[in-house]
Amino acid sequence: MHEMQETSPSSRLLPPRPSSAPLSPEAAMARKQARERKDALVRGVTSIQEMREAIRRASRDLPLITDVPRVPMLDAAAFHLRAEKGLPFVVTGLVGKWPLSTLTPQTLRDRFGELHVRARVGDYVNTAFAPDRAMQDMSLLTYLELVANNKHDLPPYVGNLELRELNSLCHWPVYFKKMGPPRFWLGPSGTVTPLHCDYDDNIFAQIWGHKRIFLAPPHHDEFLYPREANAILFGSPFDPEAPDFGKFPLARQAAMIECIMQPGELLYVPAGWYHQVRALTFSLSANRWARALPLVLNGNTVLKAG
Repeated sequence: MHEMQETSPSSRLLPPRPSSAPLSPEAAMARKQARERKDALVRGVTSIQEMREAIRRASRDLPLITDVPRVPMLDAAAFHLRAEKGLPFVVTGLVGKWPLSTLTPQTLRDRFGELHVRARVGDYVNTAFAPDRAMQDMSLLTYLELVANNKHDLPPYVGNLELRELNSLCHWPVYFKKMGPPRFWLGPSGTVTPLHCDYDDNIFAQIWGHKRIFLAPPHHDEFLYPREANAILFGSPFDPEAPDFGKFPLARQAAMIECIMQPGELLYVPAGWYHQVRALTFSLSANRWARALPLVLNGNTVLKAG
């Protein structure tokens, strides 16, 4: 996601990399508190910490599920009614209609090869939430050629990247009053985002290929050894695909639900649900996070800022 010379009016510079200069403890705390105040304001709540705790409390009343149900296309009202229950589900018959879904990888190379992208390289799983993890800037064409010849178990991954040129070929449903910008995820089989949770509602579109997603409910964070990246994002060192119960014994108690995403499907991940994502084939995905009170808390007036 960063700096390079623009080659066409449609190309955008990638955002600047985070500064690696260390902050004093006082400055780091002031920055953290300022970000949390901003996050709370955006979501219309009095406190991000109280919002997280409310999500975990609501999660304790959820029924245990063993799979993620699939439902046909929903309008906004029907989506809200279902999402307010606080459980994940897949919407079919929507993403497959997007113009982007009809493109081929060759068309991507031919039409968008000059786009600037930032790839996660090296061991980006164990450094997933570090501000200074290894990244490499390149053209999309260079990235596609790089992964076509990949010999590593963990291939380079273009992830969490705004690509407006691709988003012009998407038709996102208006399920939330406020949404963050679309983020794109592109890579071959073996690319992975490790276990983590976002305390925002999330819709995840599988455009090409297949992905395996493991999900665990918010209150099972007590079994997943969470580490705070920021007030909205928590990571877990536990790997549900290669569980090490000797190192993480509490994880035996975590309910892990497996979902295989098919091309053209849209997954709703409620705020606070842990998820790990692995590409099983060459995949293109996109997601958007809501920027509002999570739907499972819609009846909670105590949290809302007045």
